[in-house]
Amino acid sequence: MGTAYFQLLADILLTYYVAAYVKSSKMPWIVFGIIMSHLTLNHVIRALLGHSYETYEITGPQMVLTMKLTTFAWNVYDGRRPTEELDKWQTEKRVAEYPSLLAFLGFAFYFPGFLVGPSLEYADYDTLVHGTLFKKLEKKDSTGRGSHKLIPKGRKRVAYRRMILGLALLGTYVTFGGSAHLGVTVQDWYVKKGFLYRIVYLQFCGFIERTKYYAIWTLTEGASILTGLGFTGFNSNGKSTWKGAANVDMMNIELAPNFKILLDSWNIKTNVWLRECIYKRVTPKGKKPGFRSSMLTFATSAIWHGVQGGYYLTFAFGGFIQTAQRLCRRHIRPLVLPATYVAARGAPPPPQTTIKRTYDIVGTLVTILILNYAVIPFMLLDVRPSLTGWANLKWYGHLAIGGVLVIFYTGGAGVLRSLQAKRVGKAGMWAAKEKEDSGDVSDASQAPVLPPFDDAAKGLEASGFVKRVNDSKHSS
Repeated sequence: MGTAYFQLLADILLTYYVAAYVKSSKMPWIVFGIIMSHLTLNHVIRALLGHSYETYEITGPQMVLTMKLTTFAWNVYDGRRPTEELDKWQTEKRVAEYPSLLAFLGFAFYFPGFLVGPSLEYADYDTLVHGTLFKKLEKKDSTGRGSHKLIPKGRKRVAYRRMILGLALLGTYVTFGGSAHLGVTVQDWYVKKGFLYRIVYLQFCGFIERTKYYAIWTLTEGASILTGLGFTGFNSNGKSTWKGAANVDMMNIELAPNFKILLDSWNIKTNVWLRECIYKRVTPKGKKPGFRSSMLTFATSAIWHGVQGGYYLTFAFGGFIQTAQRLCRRHIRPLVLPATYVAARGAPPPPQTTIKRTYDIVGTLVTILILNYAVIPFMLLDVRPSLTGWANLKWYGHLAIGGVLVIFYTGGAGVLRSLQAKRVGKAGMWAAKEKEDSGDVSDASQAPVLPPFDDAAKGLEASGFVKRVNDSKHSS
């Protein structure tokens, strides 16, 4: 790590001066190209040296810094554009007044999130250090002529609670992590156990593996809150809330009813970065994000994580998981809801009937079973042991997801649509449901961190390709 600091400092200084003196619209992409190339080079060096997943070196803080620096470049670019061209996020985060070098170094080396995140935008850092974060809470002093900043109560309470939770999670990992990890899937003693035991123990190992991420992100969240970052207003009881520095929502991961909620709750700041700095930026002006935008965003996400083959095995499989989930949600979920319910945006949540609760419980169990199976290569890194780990679990994840895709694309989707059409009894209402469901993947509010097989599948469906294939089978 001796030279690591100077490498990171070089990235920071280069970004600062390029963003300051390059005025063209290509400036953010120049910064992105240089910073990502440097990160990729260090990922390659890490792979060549054979470092394990637990080895801590420059790429950890460099991944966080990459998000901060490339986001800063876009924020500066947005600060030079007319505000009427910007969306809400771009308007809020734009940098209209270029910072001093000292201020920028303070932002880049902001200590709570420097090593492992979470990342933050310069606008948020600036409001924090200048005390304008709580401007709406300013009060007049006793003379009525001045004012003083009022930091809402509850900051320390929330920060210390995050610290206690983070330490508890860290203790859990230290206690069980030595024996309960996903590397056991390739160990002889594990293979000798019964299949059911292997599946159950895998779930325990998967949770223990995640506790280290929960721990470090919860601790850094608490440290960020202690400095005053993350204020998000007040709840219905009048207590201050501090959710703006969160990088993970543990309960929404462990109890996620589907993969979309799970992905939205994991590495939250990275999802924001991919959405705002890649997904939206590669989309031509005036057009909606499509397959090309999704593919470029996924490629960025994959390269940002590293170059080891295990990452790509997990990401590739995850793309099929996402497609299978969309098909289930589109064709099965309506059958457990009231026939008259239309899942439009802004509509009230569906009533929690017994069958709906059962659907959600099954969804949660399936999601966690598939998640812990899918991330084995992500932790083992190398392709060969990753495939061995999957094989020792009899490829149950691939068989489950593959089975779902085969069923839906060989007529199952049509059967379920017919059942729902009979329940609804009104073609117009069913058409409205179809239209709503067909528009959710290309929504610019969600950037893909997995291969966009979902978009490709939807394109094939829209073109009638799958229907023609099925029709040709029936005719033959």
